[in-house]
Amino acid sequence: MLGFLRKQEPDRQKKGRKKSADRGILVFENTSDVIQAENVLKKSGWSVRVMGPPPEIQTGCDLVIEFPLIEELNILRELANADIPSLQVVPVTAPLLEPVSLFHTQDFGDHIMVRAANMKITVAKKNFEIVNISGGGCPDVPFLAQEMVGKKLAQAPRPRDLGHTLCGYALELAYEELRKKCLP
Repeated sequence: MLGFLRKQEPDRQKKGRKKSADRGILVFENTSDVIQAENVLKKSGWSVRVMGPPPEIQTGCDLVIEFPLIEELNILRELANADIPSLQVVPVTAPLLEPVSLFHTQDFGDHIMVRAANMKITVAKKNFEIVNISGGGCPDVPFLAQEMVGKKLAQAPRPRDLGHTLCGYALELAYEELRKKCLP
């Protein structure tokens, strides 16, 4: 019935951040629930993004989902239908409750690196070849590096297709951010 509210209009996204009171944070028990919830919500067309939790609401999971607060009931219903319960819904009403960006970009002159959470991916600016993948402590990080380093950013396999851990997920986020910055 309220399907027309699901997708955010493209021009609205370009205007910058919404007011804090317009956003909420979904808190989950573990990272796996966050990843599943993000997939379900994005597949259904919801405008959500994964962020780091503010210190005041950390539960042991290093990720939260930011969403349009006006859609709280519809989003919670969607998650309940997918059997992915959130522990808590927190309206972003104060600066201390602002979610933390997972991304950090560093320009090294000839190279650019993007870090998402604790995973880093670095490319050469001249040809966008992946020169390094590092960070994390998950068992699939060496495999991800082996499969991606030496390949052009546009031709490299997606980390989400190769890895199945929090590190693989964080590398996917860094990979997507790097593609936005480097590729047309």
